[in-house]
Amino acid sequence: MEKAEGENQTSITEFILLGFRNLPGLQILFFVLFLVIYIVTMTANILIVAIVVSDQHLHTPMYFFLGNLSCLEICYTSTILPRMLANFLTGDKTISVTGCIVQFYLFGVLVTVECYLLALMSYDRYLAICKPLHYAALMNGRFCMQLAVGSWLSSFIVLTILICLVSQLIFCGPKEIDHFFCDFSPMIKLSCSDTSLVTLLTLIFSSIDIVSPFILTLTSYIFIISTILRIPSATGRQKAFSTCSSHLIVVTVFYGTLMTVYILPSTGSLKALNKFFSILYTVMTPLINPLIYSLRNKDVKEALRRTVQKGRMFRKGD
Repeated sequence: MEKAEGENQTSITEFILLGFRNLPGLQILFFVLFLVIYIVTMTANILIVAIVVSDQHLHTPMYFFLGNLSCLEICYTSTILPRMLANFLTGDKTISVTGCIVQFYLFGVLVTVECYLLALMSYDRYLAICKPLHYAALMNGRFCMQLAVGSWLSSFIVLTILICLVSQLIFCGPKEIDHFFCDFSPMIKLSCSDTSLVTLLTLIFSSIDIVSPFILTLTSYIFIISTILRIPSATGRQKAFSTCSSHLIVVTVFYGTLMTVYILPSTGSLKALNKFFSILYTVMTPLINPLIYSLRNKDVKEALRRTVQKGRMFRKGD
């Protein structure tokens, strides 16, 4: 009834992203902090991509997916942080309705692709540890490319359908979004159109594109851990677990913060906590992921060492 009445109101053309309005004295500090995070995140992920592409030793399915993940993190960070930095620096927190929808579209695509990639990486580890004799035949280069392309294409298709519906909605106020980026729930609450279809499709697509990859990831690790525990020697168990420990940490951090954000009510005193966990999975996760893989992964550290040595030899040759 309220929606129907709202359709007669004047539609708005921009939103106000409130961000961290309760801390006005810390805006410059936030700008410096998030600028450093942005620079380090971009540098670390670009470095991972460069190492995976240039080092022949890393031309394997696991590192192919890791390269895709780092490319995704570069796009992910660039979708949210530049707007945040501009808001901190200028104080202008307005964003057009179209701009907000586009930001949500890109964010939604990248979150969905990340869920798929983490599931594919866990499946790769499952085959390597639980089905080692069949690994080379199953995870060949062509199949890996098909899986990666399928992940990106399906995510774009699903989010395009949603965005087509969201773009038909009328927004008539209030203008304020109490968040630092255009997420679905806070944005859809400002619509004065009937949002039941969009909400239903979002629930269906989330079940398919987020919950299903999570179940696949969880199932893979149940089998992986079960297989590792059956290895008779402690050295063998440690070696097997070391091949998937970095990915397991990344999965735990990503899904842990993601689920906390969307399960935790964003009302009252919990709103600030919800925003904090949103920062963890939108800003900190792209920063943490390459650091985890570079610090805990022997192959990546060795590749980085070889790259540095090549750089020194190249400079000496000059």
